[in-house]
Amino acid sequence: MKTAQQLVAEAKAVIKEVSINELSTALTADAETLVVDVREPAEFAQQHISGAVNYPRGVLEMNIHNHPKVAASGCAADVALAQLAQSPLYLICRSGARSALAAESLQRMGFTQVYSVAGGMQAWLDAGLAVK
Repeated sequence: MKTAQQLVAEAKAVIKEVSINELSTALTADAETLVVDVREPAEFAQQHISGAVNYPRGVLEMNIHNHPKVAASGCAADVALAQLAQSPLYLICRSGARSALAAESLQRMGFTQVYSVAGGMQAWLDAGLAVK
């Protein structure tokens, strides 16, 4: 038997985490930075990072192929998804737990540059960074 905290710790041991400052820098440097918010829709509706796409943790794997970058690519869906899997993709939740689990899952799907934002939206808000 494992606790949720143990599962998150195991995921964090095999994923890449970035700080809110690293995400903020990436967003400033590149308007094309991809952020997926894995919180529930009601959480996302309250406030989120501008440009973030909302795919809740529970349906992320089933919906990632719907990412706007896939649709906008003009390529076949499987080719576009493969391209997305090679792009830097930042995942954020409330505290960094759901995004860690989501990052582990996407890595298993073949995503090579997936990052979980440590501290999540709570750290983002505590730092006074911009939200929509």
